[in-house]
Amino acid sequence: MNVPASRPSSDVSAGVGLSGLAGLALWVIVCRNWAGIADLLALPGPHAPLAGPNAALAAMVFSGLPMVAWSLLVDKVHLRASTGIDWSNPRPLREIVDISITKLAGLWAAWSLIGFIYCLCRWYWRGQYLFAMDVLTSLAPLLFLAAIPYVLWLDRVLVNPRDASWHFGAMLVGRESYDRGEVAKHLRAWAVKGFFCAFMFSIIPGGFGNIVSLDYGAVLGNPLALGNALIETMFLVDVQIAMVGYLLTMKPLDAQIRSANPFLGGWVAALICYPPFILMGGGGVLDYRTNGAEWTFWLQGMPVLEWIWVVTMVVLTGIYAWATVAFGLRFSNLTYRGVLTNGPYAFTRHPAYLSKNAFWWISTLPWLTTTHSLTDAVRNTVILGLVSAVYFWRAKTEEAHLLAEDAKYREYHAWMAEHGLVTSTLSRIGRILTRGRPRVEPPAIGAVHPAE
Repeated sequence: MNVPASRPSSDVSAGVGLSGLAGLALWVIVCRNWAGIADLLALPGPHAPLAGPNAALAAMVFSGLPMVAWSLLVDKVHLRASTGIDWSNPRPLREIVDISITKLAGLWAAWSLIGFIYCLCRWYWRGQYLFAMDVLTSLAPLLFLAAIPYVLWLDRVLVNPRDASWHFGAMLVGRESYDRGEVAKHLRAWAVKGFFCAFMFSIIPGGFGNIVSLDYGAVLGNPLALGNALIETMFLVDVQIAMVGYLLTMKPLDAQIRSANPFLGGWVAALICYPPFILMGGGGVLDYRTNGAEWTFWLQGMPVLEWIWVVTMVVLTGIYAWATVAFGLRFSNLTYRGVLTNGPYAFTRHPAYLSKNAFWWISTLPWLTTTHSLTDAVRNTVILGLVSAVYFWRAKTEEAHLLAEDAKYREYHAWMAEHGLVTSTLSRIGRILTRGRPRVEPPAIGAVHPAE
């Protein structure tokens, strides 16, 4: 295709993520100084930093509300045609009530199926997942009840209220014809939310509590401690903003899941990076740390190199967090929720994957081993190379999904190949390496089947 003259505009403005970041920072400051605030206002309860899991959950409110406000009041996303909403022509309730009941059947059935899978899978009932199950168990009744007025209200203004949820409900009710493709679309979308919401809830309390309780004064003079504190802060930002994105998949915010990745390879590549399927953990097939050590072991006694490594890793983690913040309300694995072209995505199509993998390479130095074994060194280096290959695989399946869905992404993809600082450089290197080889044309958009 022809390369557009300029980079396509992003579906998410920078202000969305930045407002969420500001709200999160405000809440962290309040939690860290809660003892003084409670003393000043003579409040009941503990006069200590708020580092518990409930405070971590409240952080999502403080980061989510500013993003919602910015989206609605500044960007006015609710007026976009991509929401599928026509606010000017609401239908009478009597015209859509049957549609809404069918849709509710589809939603409630999907949620019940997710709950049943939670019950079957033992890993959800031990370790850090116990917190996630407590939260989701508490939220479930509210979610089921709140869906009733929400669906009735939204169906009145949807251009096409017979969406994927309705098709799944129609299949279950059996009174109207339905589209199997829409049913699959519905189930894939809720599979993403069911799997990743449980995981994200499970990791929220730990990082938040550590940052709220951290004594920054004690780490300022120690490059290793300071680096670890800043890196953990970046991960806190990533987790909190991402969790809001998983929860607020709503059409009035233009943040709905328009489609989940239909490619089997995309799901396999993603799931092996997360528990319980993760292959990179200790003793896993792709564990690249056997008889190895972290960078601090190899660089001890070399303060200049220690500072260089610390700064590099903090920058890489900052890019990783920036990539999540740039999504605003739309972060989610394995989904298409619009096209993001600004922030770090103006330099590379996959800033999070690049920064994450670069971080692993420089933090583990896999070619160095405590056993001085050449076998261990080669094995660890090759295996980390395979881990990076998994993320390359994830990137390509995500691109295949988005290329098939959105003309704007096709324009962005082409523009980045020629003009993106990182992407264009890698593209030129690739062309040099493959020069002289027969060119294999990619399949036409839509020609790849989901199982391939």
